[in-house]
Amino acid sequence: MVDWVRLKLDADGFDETEFVPYLDRARASGVDFTTMTELDDRLALYELNKTCSADIPERGEFFTYDEYVANRIEVPSFRADGVVLALRDGRWIGMTMTGLYPGKDTAFTEMTGVLAEERGRGLSLALKVLSIRFVRASGFRWLRTFHHPRNFSAIGMNRRLGFVDD
Repeated sequence: MVDWVRLKLDADGFDETEFVPYLDRARASGVDFTTMTELDDRLALYELNKTCSADIPERGEFFTYDEYVANRIEVPSFRADGVVLALRDGRWIGMTMTGLYPGKDTAFTEMTGVLAEERGRGLSLALKVLSIRFVRASGFRWLRTFHHPRNFSAIGMNRRLGFVDD
């Protein structure tokens, strides 16, 4: 049984100053950011999520498209404006999906991922900054996530942003 690493961030206390340069560099390199509100393409989101999820330790088989829609999109926590997308020349290269759980007074990062060939440039950090902005704008204080303990890069990125053990 996996002992997941559970993390939380106080979005109200998050100081993005250190991380805004990642947004600036991404944009300067030709990356555009948008949301599913603007690009309502469920199949493209599914394909990107599936590809990025392949590197998660012990992930197992990914959802079918119909399962994905039923379990990730057609649920009360889903918000199209909470799915931030990174595009280069119109190609979807990165994503973060944040769900809102009003009854629990928390937001939850369902997935953050970047295509392998685009990694190592701080794009995940840029996406997470935009996600944290979404959480704040939605009136939520806590952003939570969890990771497989061997997903060192995701855990490290979140800790760098200020996430602590939950």
